[in-house]
Amino acid sequence: MIVRVVFRTAAEQELKEAYDWYEGREKGLGFEFLQAVEGCVQTIRRHPEIFPEANKNIRQGVLRRFPYSIFYLVEDAEIVVISVFHSSRDPSIWQRRF
Repeated sequence: MIVRVVFRTAAEQELKEAYDWYEGREKGLGFEFLQAVEGCVQTIRRHPEIFPEANKNIRQGVLRRFPYSIFYLVEDAEIVVISVFHSSRDPSIWQRRF
């Protein structure tokens, strides 16, 4: 069973930037974005292999409602989130992190 979910620094920064962007558009929308991220992370935590591999051992969980994906690795009893990535960005950005 997966015990921990760890966000790498770059993923934390992406999460903060997305939150700020949505919150700047409409008060409360940033919070809704965080709830969508949390829902996806909880699904990943319960069923780490539910989402398909996007590249090598990196899996991609797609958020509902928001055009973002969570890219993550399953390492022993830990989920490592390497990116919270907007779907319109160049994927080579997150791929260089691994």
